Amino acid sequence: MLVSFLLVVALPGAVIGWYLWNRAADQYASTVGFAVRTEETGSALGGLLGGLTGLSGSSSKDTDILYEFLQSQKLVADMDSRLGLQAMWSLPDNDPVFAFDPGPGGAGSGAIEDLLVYWGRMVSVYYDAGAGLIEVRVLAFTAPDAHAIAEALFAESSDMINDLSAIAREDAIRYSRDELAEALDRLKTARQMVTEFRIRNQMVDPSVDVQTQAGLLGMLQNQLAEALINVDMLGGQTSETDPRMTQARRRVAVIEERIAAERAKTGIGGANNGTEAFAALVGEYERLAVDREFAERTYITALATYDTSLAEARRKSRYLAAYVEPTQAETARYPRRYELLGVLVLFLFLAWAIAVLIGYSLRDRR
Repeated sequence: MLVSFLLVVALPGAVIGWYLWNRAADQYASTVGFAVRTEETGSALGGLLGGLTGLSGSSSKDTDILYEFLQSQKLVADMDSRLGLQAMWSLPDNDPVFAFDPGPGGAGSGAIEDLLVYWGRMVSVYYDAGAGLIEVRVLAFTAPDAHAIAEALFAESSDMINDLSAIAREDAIRYSRDELAEALDRLKTARQMVTEFRIRNQMVDPSVDVQTQAGLLGMLQNQLAEALINVDMLGGQTSETDPRMTQARRRVAVIEERIAAERAKTGIGGANNGTEAFAALVGEYERLAVDREFAERTYITALATYDTSLAEARRKSRYLAAYVEPTQAETARYPRRYELLGVLVLFLFLAWAIAVLIGYSLRDRR
């Protein structure tokens, strides 16, 4: 039992202690703590509030996403490209247990999967789901390296939250922007059709022409009435062969012909020669004008909806707030040599004790 104790517990414990105090490299820790905040700014209601009111709260879903992101392969790859994590964590040449082996020539392959496993050893993430707080402890073999990794990790996390906020804003205004584009295309089409109608028929607004013709007919009707009165007055004073009577009747006939011609152009009075064509022009223009007016109102509504969606998206923004800035270590507190030695020796002792009990049990059975 004494020999087995020395071989299983005492000797390995001595070797572990010698390695921890003579070969294991000192590690420095840098701590950073942050939380995802959502800033909502509401406008004044009827002037009662007299300004803008800021409301700040945490987003648990965004914090959950960030917690998973801090342990993702993409973050490790980006950090390695940004800082050279493999070079930082492989600094000790005589510490194969705690240092990263970038390979080749060593036991490791230097692959991103190996670096991700080592990341889990050197970067500890603590998440308080109730408060929505995340605290990260970063270890490195020099204090500046630990501080640089913590700062870069905070910057990468902040960029990720900003990307989430940008995606949320884009999703919020995408549908209203599509509706605005459709309304704008409809308005352009309606205005283009009105322009083509005016160019094709050489008139700006047929309804204006109708009003003009109606005014002209009214004037001709007044002149016809005066001419008929003049004929009646001459009929009581002169004979039918009087040149004045002939001239008066000729004036009446000319006015009547002009009235008929104007009615035929405008479709007033029931004449059919050219009436249908002009009435069709007026009807076509009114239809185009209604389509244009509807397109304008639709565009105004879509534009107001888009502006509202844009303002609402800008009103809600996410950002990463650090409640603990990346710390700068002054002394090496890791690896925790006494704790590691105690745990390993205890494990060896328990394994030895179990083996001894099993041995005695087997001997008693025999």
